[in-house]
Amino acid sequence: MTIQQLKYVVTVAEKGKINEAAQVLFIAQPSLTNAIRELEKEIGFLLFNRNNRGIALTKEGKVFLSYARQVVEQMSLLESRYLQALPYKRHFQVSTQHYSFAVHAFVALLAETDDEEYDVTLRECKTAEIIEDVKQARSSVGILYQSDFNRSIISKFIRDNHLCFTPLFTVNPHIFISREHPLAEKKAIALKDLEPYPYLCFEQGDFNSFYFSEEILSTIERKKVIRVSDRASLFNLLIGLKGYTISTGIISTRLNGEDIIARPLNHGERIEVGYILREQESLSSMPRRYIELLREYVESAKAQKEKGKAV
Repeated sequence: MTIQQLKYVVTVAEKGKINEAAQVLFIAQPSLTNAIRELEKEIGFLLFNRNNRGIALTKEGKVFLSYARQVVEQMSLLESRYLQALPYKRHFQVSTQHYSFAVHAFVALLAETDDEEYDVTLRECKTAEIIEDVKQARSSVGILYQSDFNRSIISKFIRDNHLCFTPLFTVNPHIFISREHPLAEKKAIALKDLEPYPYLCFEQGDFNSFYFSEEILSTIERKKVIRVSDRASLFNLLIGLKGYTISTGIISTRLNGEDIIARPLNHGERIEVGYILREQESLSSMPRRYIELLREYVESAKAQKEKGKAV
């Protein structure tokens, strides 16, 4: 097993096609195919499944890739430091439900990096897409929530896709409304208070069932429902139509301004937000640091909220 072979595996996994990876690596396609097959023969299992549409990592290949990326990253950093090689372009992808704290941690991650080059992706997407992205190694980390209502279904979906869920924090539900909303002066809000106002939620496509909803209490019948696909639209509608949504209560005023506020919802259900990884995943430095920044920001936000300060 050589560093070059590991670089081949990482590039092929990123491109999804042998011919595209060969072009990037400046190697003939048959030579790249042979190098991958020789590595597979040496380690005793297939890294990729091949078909007419391209290639996809096997279950074992996804685990192997997580280790290969770390080795390639560290070797490239050594080369750029001591051999005057070109800077290594680090890669990181995260898929998340529509949480501003996930974006805040992403911003903080890139703000503190001194890398000259990087190629990163932040996807705010549907619940099922998050699980699929992590399963297929399109994202290193996925962020979603569980509750007493959806835990059995979401947990099974996660396990069946050979992923694992790690909690980040658990909070009581909050209502997000505009600062000018008629209920803004209330210290806490009951479901009955919300009946006259439009309920905003994120649509989930083919998995638009109660269990995959990004908002708890999704089974409650409401007179006015507006489904959206992005956070900016939801926030605009919260302001323009005096609507509301249900979330964690943690919002970044630095990124989203002060027009949206959170008020506690009088309800006993709890929201457990966490991250998902592939089983046996060994994280490289960027996703590991991203998770650390998530924890740091959430703890800071909760502490400031207890003091009555904006976060």
